[in-house]
Amino acid sequence: MPSSSTCGRFRRLSPMGDWEGVRLHVVTGKGGTGKTTVAGALAMALASGGRRVLIAEVEERQGLAQLFDVPPLAYEEHRVASAPGGGEVFALAIDAREAMHEYLAMFYRLGRAGRALDKLGFVDFATTIAPGLRDVLLTGKAYEATRRRTGDHYAYDAVVLDAPPTGRVVRFLDVTTSVSSLARVGPINRQANSITDLIHSPRTAVHVVTLLEDMPVQETADVVADLQAAHIPVGAVVVNRVRPPHLATRSLPAARRGRLDHDDVLAGLQAAGLPASDGVVELLTREAADHAERTALEKTQRALVDDLGRPVYELPRIADGIDPTALYELADSLAEQGAV
Repeated sequence: MPSSSTCGRFRRLSPMGDWEGVRLHVVTGKGGTGKTTVAGALAMALASGGRRVLIAEVEERQGLAQLFDVPPLAYEEHRVASAPGGGEVFALAIDAREAMHEYLAMFYRLGRAGRALDKLGFVDFATTIAPGLRDVLLTGKAYEATRRRTGDHYAYDAVVLDAPPTGRVVRFLDVTTSVSSLARVGPINRQANSITDLIHSPRTAVHVVTLLEDMPVQETADVVADLQAAHIPVGAVVVNRVRPPHLATRSLPAARRGRLDHDDVLAGLQAAGLPASDGVVELLTREAADHAERTALEKTQRALVDDLGRPVYELPRIADGIDPTALYELADSLAEQGAV
């Protein structure tokens, strides 16, 4: 696990922590694991110390707008948050239709004619008969943002992509095969090859979000293997919504068997000034057994995550829900663990 430091907010152990040289951070995870939240927290952490970071989404869910508590995002880059040290986070909702218009204007000089084609259903037709083209359009915008310069400097120090879930992220990222039969030459082919060069290079890291549960951990292991087989760089595994233990380690075996000492529990309730009765003790004993069982299962899943051989970051469960303030807390946690 990456080393951690708690000396100041967003302290960087190196210029970009564990991910020095990475320009594109792709965040994926099984549905329901909180990948959008983790992507937002990572963007906030990367922006610390005066950096400019772009975070983009591709699923048309407006998850980032909800996360940062801003109006719905458009196909334009807007500042959505500031970070400690003068950093800024910009956000973008990548839309295949708008990306197609941009392609037609950029590579084919169609200008307004491109939008006229859209009225005839060209974009829907093209992306329906060639689904891989849609992914080229979506990833292409992120690719362009990683390369864009303002004078002698990159426009963004890093780009974070809130990508599709684990089940289709490899196909989404590995676009060359998808379009090879559609466009063997020409601008789209060259763009797809350029995107693939970036995706398969050390300038990209695909981070996988999971929970300490059977299905998310299994999907994490599967996608790590699939990414490695496709020669796409795997980044960190982010264990989200980690709950702190409420019992001392030495008490867990007895709690799991439902054999906590009755008198000790009763005395603890009395010392805390809480209602103390045999019924309350029995209820707490059952809850302690459930907690101990869950802790044991999480220990097993954590070992499986560690066996993947990737840097592991753990983010706490925030009971009150995620808002911009909570994002700062999660970003701080990532920074303290060496992510930046």
